[in-house]
Amino acid sequence: MNLALKEKLEAYRARVESGIDQLLPHAKTRPARLHTAMRYSMEAGGKRIRPSLLFAAYDLFPSEADPIAAAVAIECLHTYTLIHDDLPSIDDSKLRRGRPSCHAQFDEATAVLAGDALLTYSFQLLAREYSDHPTLATYLIAELAEASGSERLIGGQQEDIENEAKPLEAATLRFIHENKTAALLTAALKMGLAFSQPSETQIQHMQDAGYHLGLSFQIVDDILDATSDSETMGKPVGNDAAAAKSTYVALHGIEGAQDEAKRHTEAALIALESLGGKNQILLELVRELETRIN
Repeated sequence: MNLALKEKLEAYRARVESGIDQLLPHAKTRPARLHTAMRYSMEAGGKRIRPSLLFAAYDLFPSEADPIAAAVAIECLHTYTLIHDDLPSIDDSKLRRGRPSCHAQFDEATAVLAGDALLTYSFQLLAREYSDHPTLATYLIAELAEASGSERLIGGQQEDIENEAKPLEAATLRFIHENKTAALLTAALKMGLAFSQPSETQIQHMQDAGYHLGLSFQIVDDILDATSDSETMGKPVGNDAAAAKSTYVALHGIEGAQDEAKRHTEAALIALESLGGKNQILLELVRELETRIN
């Protein structure tokens, strides 16, 4: 990672960490156990990829409104999915971001409710913080809601669960990844772009970029699950093989999966170059996500 990108990502992370601290209810807010669990999972660190993509898309063109609440909102929604994914009824993971997952640290019921609360709070934040920009608020709420609903993120998760330990065709695997992973990454990019009142053509370029970035991102995740270790990843690895999940690695092998990731990354870069603007950081971030080690 070059120095300019590293410094920019550190600035993005610091900004969203500050936003989380300022915008989430205090841990002592009644009921304290629930709000402590919400903050526990939100303050666990991580790469903050979705807020960073949102900030980088925001930086493409001039805008007046502050994107911090939108960045925190999408991280709230992402964190809810992680809390629920880790539950015993789904992935049964005891580790997340290098420390006990929410249900392991608290209890299963509290983790379910903390996830529910973060999901709700993401939309509460958007409605409240952008009330002076109603058109923008409506777009941000609609984009995040559509990306995370039963036909996209949750639908992808459902089909992922249904197809465990089953032979899986490439089309079904693509549906899972398009929705479970790519939908929210695309939403982050489109939400950041929305602050500059983009044209329909610009929105379509960003939609295309998010789609291909999302697929590349998930393919790399599959590769890392097969090749990395828990210490590097900050979560259990080898779960895909243990659950006999069909992944890009299972279908195409390591080298084939790497080729697919590269192909989708290149398509994302082409779409972003067509979009224009101050795109150097965003282009470098997309390239970095293909070669990441965790």
